[in-house]
Amino acid sequence: MAIRYPDALAAGTDSEENRMKQFSTLIFFAWVVALVAGCASIGSSNLPPQSDVTGPSVLVESYQLAVGDQLRIDVWKNPELSVAEPVRPDGKIAVPLVGDLEAAGKTPEELSKDITDKLASYIKNPNVTVILTNLAGQEFLSRIRVTGSVAHNMSISYHQGMTILDAVLEAGSVTLYADANDTKLYRRTETGAVTYDIRLKDILENGDMRTNVMLMPGDVITVPERLF
Repeated sequence: MAIRYPDALAAGTDSEENRMKQFSTLIFFAWVVALVAGCASIGSSNLPPQSDVTGPSVLVESYQLAVGDQLRIDVWKNPELSVAEPVRPDGKIAVPLVGDLEAAGKTPEELSKDITDKLASYIKNPNVTVILTNLAGQEFLSRIRVTGSVAHNMSISYHQGMTILDAVLEAGSVTLYADANDTKLYRRTETGAVTYDIRLKDILENGDMRTNVMLMPGDVITVPERLF
């Protein structure tokens, strides 16, 4: 014989089932929100602007000459005035007919104009080209430094397209006691020094390249040791 429950009891049972369903739905959505927030947190790590990490690009709009840079100065139709000169320690170069000229801190275009203006007193309509043949003066300033808990603390020549992983591998990778996921990238910017968070362990062990950013001249990478 079928058992019939009182209407009030049946209604109470249905109400309880609905509350359980609503509670389960609420828990599910809370879990989804937490998961999305966690993913967003990982994806929005403290990283350089996207324009800095998308790939090789022009690094500076106009290069300023420095001590040690090797120059070739061509004066069109006047080969006797064309010379190859380094920027001396006093920041100057010697140009025939003109004498010493300040070069350090100027762009090749600015130096070319200075030479042209000076030569105009000696030849008609001089056409001067300044070609930078060796950037030795800036090579030291542009080097990448890798310090801390790595096999070899190193100063590495910068190459366009170099990444965090390239520099760390050049330094022999991390040591046994490295706290690699707390690695820091220090960079000089127009507004001052900036620090970025690099999850180096994720890069090396998990192939997670989200923080394997492109380096810029003068960057410093520091890998700390674990605290025991």
